[in-house]
Amino acid sequence: MRIGIGNDHAAVEMKNEVVQYLKDKGIEVINYGTDTSESCNYPEYGEKVGRAVVSGDVDLGILICGTGVGISLAANKVKGVRAVVCSEPYSARLSRQHNNTNVLAFGARVVGIEMAKMIIDEWLAAEFMGGRHQTRVDMIMAIEDR
Repeated sequence: MRIGIGNDHAAVEMKNEVVQYLKDKGIEVINYGTDTSESCNYPEYGEKVGRAVVSGDVDLGILICGTGVGISLAANKVKGVRAVVCSEPYSARLSRQHNNTNVLAFGARVVGIEMAKMIIDEWLAAEFMGGRHQTRVDMIMAIEDR
């Protein structure tokens, strides 16, 4: 599995810890984020990861900014992205099972690293359930074409 990770200046330290955590699990990580705490613009990184997911360069994406909100909004502007902001594991799991999310976002100023790891673990372990949920995902994706 290949995961693209993106972040802004508020999340460099957390990104580095997440990257190591994923690598320790045997997951290949492609870094699309900044590696400096110098102020930068999170939409650039949300878009980079979103485009990498949609193009198939990576299987899934993880985004981290101060809250997770801004960077996920940017990613969700890329056609085909279904990004979710999660601050706890339950929503992360259900977002994959019911919404087939392909990008996970959270905030470095909102969750600590251990909670981030739990969120990631639940998200990665969950599988899309299809069925009635596929109909709803199709409806969501159809909005992009209108």
